[in-house]
Amino acid sequence: MKPVKKITKARDIKKAYLEFFKSKNHKIIDSASLIPENDPTVLFTTAGMHPLVPFLVGQQHPLGKRVANVQKCLRTGDIDEVGDTTHHTFFEMMGNWSFGDYFKKEAIEMSFEFLTKVLGIPISHFAVTCFKGDNDAPCDEESAKVWLGLGVPEERIAYLDKKDNWWGPAGETGPCGPDTEMFVWVGKEDPPKIYDFENGMWVEIWNDVFMAYDKTKEGKYLPLKQKNVDTGLGLERVTSILQGFDDNYRTELFWPIIENIEKLTKKKYGQKNDQHYINKGEQCWVDVRKKMRVIADHLRATVFILGDERAITPSNVDQGYILRRFIRRTIRNIRVLGVIIEKVDLLPFIKQIIEMYQEDYPLLGDKKDFIINEVSKEQTKFIRTLEKGLNKFENIASGKESNHEKISGQDAFLLFQSFGFPIEMTIELANERKIEVDVKSFNEEYEKHQELSRKGAEKKFKGGLSDASEETTKLHTATHLLGEALNNVLKEDIKQRGSNITPERLRFDFNFDRKLTSEELKAVEEEVNKVIEAEMEIVRAEMHLKEALDLGACGEFGAKYPEIVSVYTIGKNVKKGLDIYSKEICMGPHVNNTKELVKFKIKKEQSSSSGVRRIKAVLVKE
Repeated sequence: MKPVKKITKARDIKKAYLEFFKSKNHKIIDSASLIPENDPTVLFTTAGMHPLVPFLVGQQHPLGKRVANVQKCLRTGDIDEVGDTTHHTFFEMMGNWSFGDYFKKEAIEMSFEFLTKVLGIPISHFAVTCFKGDNDAPCDEESAKVWLGLGVPEERIAYLDKKDNWWGPAGETGPCGPDTEMFVWVGKEDPPKIYDFENGMWVEIWNDVFMAYDKTKEGKYLPLKQKNVDTGLGLERVTSILQGFDDNYRTELFWPIIENIEKLTKKKYGQKNDQHYINKGEQCWVDVRKKMRVIADHLRATVFILGDERAITPSNVDQGYILRRFIRRTIRNIRVLGVIIEKVDLLPFIKQIIEMYQEDYPLLGDKKDFIINEVSKEQTKFIRTLEKGLNKFENIASGKESNHEKISGQDAFLLFQSFGFPIEMTIELANERKIEVDVKSFNEEYEKHQELSRKGAEKKFKGGLSDASEETTKLHTATHLLGEALNNVLKEDIKQRGSNITPERLRFDFNFDRKLTSEELKAVEEEVNKVIEAEMEIVRAEMHLKEALDLGACGEFGAKYPEIVSVYTIGKNVKKGLDIYSKEICMGPHVNNTKELVKFKIKKEQSSSSGVRRIKAVLVKE
């Protein structure tokens, strides 16, 4: 079961994947933005299903019941874990979806056919897991029977619990279900007869999720009326497996970057450890290979965040904070590898990555100057911060700001948090003065900070459009009314630069270079409420993208749309003599009539980033 021509290169794998699912009657859709629209459950698009949530909960997709794509994804939960052979922050996820069409049998058969017949992975190196069942859902014997029928031996099928073989929901409620995961043996020796999920030589390659349940606010799992399939196949991992590597960073997706890191640092990727400093006679080591992986990963993520359709720049909040952390952590890691700070320059790497990826993602080339300028500004700012941090260190070490005989964990953490000093740098500087650093106390402070950050994130990102609740649907419609009202009041070409919706409020970012006056805000609010009071109908229609644009339908700035789109028209109530208020291309969902919104109220207007303003608003009942 080998392919006619062995496929190993990443670009060829993507092409083969899309061609395969096109032959299986799937419509191919573009990758969505890395910045989710209206979904506060995550900062970034972490999986291909995020942009497709409305269709997973029942809304009809303009292109039908079967779609596939290669989605840009970014996950921040494991930033501190990046540096092993298989984990990344930014990655490309191949996926195929069924919206109430095929289910377990067909999905598994297609996955198996692509892996074994197209990619040529031998069944002798293949294993799978299935959901073993619990009080919420039964054991997934159906999937296991399909695998057995395809020739996977019983000893290569493992049954695992929710922790390993259940996906979702994306928020607190919504579609979810059991999954079946596929594994490939990557060890040099022959694979063992029996699959052992604890053996690291079995690497997960694909995941088929069967969305058969709807989790309620009460924690119950009810059967879904529309059963869906959601799959995910990571390009970086597949490429590494097909090329015979046990390290994703050896593939063409990373290796050119690694080679340039080697040239800059004068160190080799093959070095496991490198002596870097001595603290009170204790030898300390830096894992060169891990540091280089982190640098390559973060540089690539930086390019894709800055080169995304939705404008994100370094800041101290939300996605901008993650971007800033990537850039600064990269600079710190280059410094840890022995490059003096004055010699650190990320721009050659940034240009290289744009060149590597712009054929597949032309927007990176279009935004090249913007990407380079933003990295350059942040790089300069951080180097200045380091200089201020050095002065702070001198005051601490000389006793001007501390009476300690050694640098406390609190002071070391202050240098880390306020000036971006890694603990390695603080120890190195302290060693020159023959002062110890309380590393244990620093680690305790760091852990406290991490725990608070995690709790804050959990509190902040609950709910979201992914729950498709009545409240979020109303607020989604309200964002459209707000955007149109801003255009009419400000008399400028206002474009949405991002939005974020919880069941309690909406947040709308738009291009504008100054603070709105109180009179302007009042006028915007009054216009939205007039539309609500007019009880305008909201009608959805499907049409070709060109037809929609010819009819004057507006779309989100920078967004990519499929050939067939949904167009929502607000207004045109013949009985009441109402004209069309707005016509927009949108993935939905929306209410049926503006009267359902009751009343709109602006709570706050502020700056989001340079040239971008932000409005927060709510819907209230009179």
